[in-house]
Amino acid sequence: MRSATLTRDTAETNIEVAVDLDGTGRYDVETGIGFLDHMVEQFAKHSLIDVTLKVQGDLHVDQHHTTEDSALALGQALAKALGDKAGIGRYGEAHSVMDETLARVALDISGRPFLVWNARFTQEKLGEWDTELIEHWFQSVAQTAGITLHVEVLYGTNNHHICEAIYKGFARAMRQAVERDPRKGGAIPSTKGQLGG
Repeated sequence: MRSATLTRDTAETNIEVAVDLDGTGRYDVETGIGFLDHMVEQFAKHSLIDVTLKVQGDLHVDQHHTTEDSALALGQALAKALGDKAGIGRYGEAHSVMDETLARVALDISGRPFLVWNARFTQEKLGEWDTELIEHWFQSVAQTAGITLHVEVLYGTNNHHICEAIYKGFARAMRQAVERDPRKGGAIPSTKGQLGG
């Protein structure tokens, strides 16, 4: 079973997260930030990774802690579910289209966290979510999941479409990367014999 459940409790947030890498894209997401919920739901649906994410955060302060901590917890759960990463595809990439927008996402489940971000937003909020936090969400997921992640918006004008294309591209790239390759058997996909060090 490539699944994981964990709890993350701090003075700023209380989080329960569960993932199943071999799921069907089911989701149950409540972060207190509507647009973030919608994006995590898109990630689950298009990656086929089942995601449960329940967050109680200090939204009376601002959205930063809830955004960051939910991403850190999700990344930790993904890393835990991946285990030693034996037999996975490791790499994933996707071009994601939404109306006038085209986004490209490429990633490597390398154990070496890194984010290259080439996207921008022209409005301060999507729904009630601060758009400056979107890049930070991806950086936080990459950090704890151990992913080298490159995100680029090739073109697009509608901020909703830009954000959703990025999340759907990330989802499809992750689906490709976490799937087991039967030709690899149980081998670690690295000449080092391990990933992440």
